[in-house]
Amino acid sequence: MALPDLKLYTHPPVHTTTLEQQIGHTPLLSFRRVTAHLPANVAVYAKAEWTNPGGSVKDRAAANIIRQAEKSGDLYPGKIILDSTSGNTGIAYAMLGAAKGYGVKLFVPGSASPERIAILRAYGVDVELTDPLEGSDGAIEAVRELAQAEPERYFYADQYNNPANWGAHYATTGVEIWEQTAGTVTHFVAGLGTSGTLMGTGRRLKDYNPAVQVVSLQPDSPFHGLEGLKHMPTAIRPGIYDPALADRNLEVRTELAYDMARRLAREEGYLVGISAAAAMVGALQVAEEQAQAGLPAVVVTIFPDNAYKYLNAGFWTA
Repeated sequence: MALPDLKLYTHPPVHTTTLEQQIGHTPLLSFRRVTAHLPANVAVYAKAEWTNPGGSVKDRAAANIIRQAEKSGDLYPGKIILDSTSGNTGIAYAMLGAAKGYGVKLFVPGSASPERIAILRAYGVDVELTDPLEGSDGAIEAVRELAQAEPERYFYADQYNNPANWGAHYATTGVEIWEQTAGTVTHFVAGLGTSGTLMGTGRRLKDYNPAVQVVSLQPDSPFHGLEGLKHMPTAIRPGIYDPALADRNLEVRTELAYDMARRLAREEGYLVGISAAAAMVGALQVAEEQAQAGLPAVVVTIFPDNAYKYLNAGFWTA
C-alpha cells in the first residue's frame, strides 16, 4: 500500500497577536435597570477596561510609557522598571515587563487590596509596601528617593508626571469612544487618579468636538474608600493634571460608590471595581441633570477594572 505524500499536507496559516496588540478596543457597555428612569434621549455608556489583558485601563498607559521609553533610549535590557502605584498600573508594568524581559520594582501603599499585591508577587515583582495611612502619596515620595539615588539602575516610569500616560488615552481611548458613539458623545466622565485617562481622553474628544463636556470625579474627602482615586486638594498633584481641562468637577461619597457597585452586580450583571462604581455614580448624576433640563445627552464613562481584586471588601455583603 502506497504511503500518502506528506508534502501535500501543510499547516493552515496561524494568526496570533502580541500582548500589546490585545490592549485597547474595549467594549462600550449599555445598561438596563440602573438607567431605566432616564428618558429615551439620554443614554449612559461605559468602557469595559477590564477586558485589557492586564485587567484594567492602566494597560494603556503602561504600554505607552514603556514604548516611548524604549524609543528614547531611557529603557533598555538590564534596566529595571521602577514606579509607585496603587496596584493596577503596577500589574500592567509587571505583565509587560515579564513579556519584554524587564525587571520591575514597585512601591505600593499598604492599603492596596490583598489581591493586587498577590498578583504583583505572582509576576515576580519586587514590591515595597509603604505606610497605608499615607496612601499613594507615601508611595510616590518613597519611589522618588530611590530613583534619585540609583538612576543608572532604574528606569523611573513616573506615571504621575509622564506625558506618555495621557498620550496613551489621546491616541486610543478618546478615538474609540468617538467611533463607538458615532460622534454623538456629549459628556465624558472619569475619575482622577494619575488623571491620565481624563486628560488624554478629554483632550481628544474636545479636538473632535469642543462642545463635549469633560467632567472629572474625585472623592469628597481626603479619607475615603475609593481605591485608585485622589482627593486632589489634599494630595500630591500629578504633573500631567491640568484642572482647566474639565468643564466641571464632581465629588463622590464612598458610600454611594459602594451602593452602586452592589447595584451594578445585582441589577446589571457587571461586577466592577470601586472606582468604576464611583464613575457610574457621577455619570448618572450628569445624565439625570440633563434629563431634568429636558436636554438630550450621550454620557460616556470609564470602568477602570472589575471587582475581582476587591472581593474581600466587606460592603459586598451589605
